[in-house]
Amino acid sequence: MKKIIATAVLGAGLVATPAMAQSTAPGGLYVGAIGGYEGVDVESADGTATASADSAVYGINAGYDLSLGGAFVGIEGELSTSNGDTSFPDSFGGAREGLETGGQYYIGARAGFALTPGIAAYGKVGYTALDTTAFTSSGSLGELEENADGLRYGAGLQVALPGPLEARLEYRRSKYNDLADVDQGEATTDQVVAGLAVRF
Repeated sequence: MKKIIATAVLGAGLVATPAMAQSTAPGGLYVGAIGGYEGVDVESADGTATASADSAVYGINAGYDLSLGGAFVGIEGELSTSNGDTSFPDSFGGAREGLETGGQYYIGARAGFALTPGIAAYGKVGYTALDTTAFTSSGSLGELEENADGLRYGAGLQVALPGPLEARLEYRRSKYNDLADVDQGEATTDQVVAGLAVRF
């Protein structure tokens, strides 16, 4: 399901042609909130074992866009959290039995163009970090917390609403390396989120 939604969001942004970008793109400062779905996939360093989980994700973001007529460029930061809880198969070979995801931090750049008056498509890329906790269900070992660095990229559509409000639908994928006590494994998150922002 997440792949179908992601493909739809990406496709909507990619099918537009330069001829559609005659409207003025958005600009200025904005702050908002996001919420949606997150899928977490964890893989051991040798690629022989995987685990996955689904959860909700929600948070706040803020940024600034510079309007260039029919296009825009901008910077954006986001703080969010999720409650993904994976259980490792025995083949992971680590001392702990699962991994929980927590706070996520992102800062990056984005660029886009107007499709019609009030509707714009955009892409984004930047640095992200993920708080993780490795645990044992029996409690025989203390929890091991670690912050993993990664790269996030994505695409979306934003729609101007009455007044200063703006709605957003976005797909993004993040990849994190060197997870806590998971044979130096990696995690990938796929998120589909909706957002509501106030633009100044």
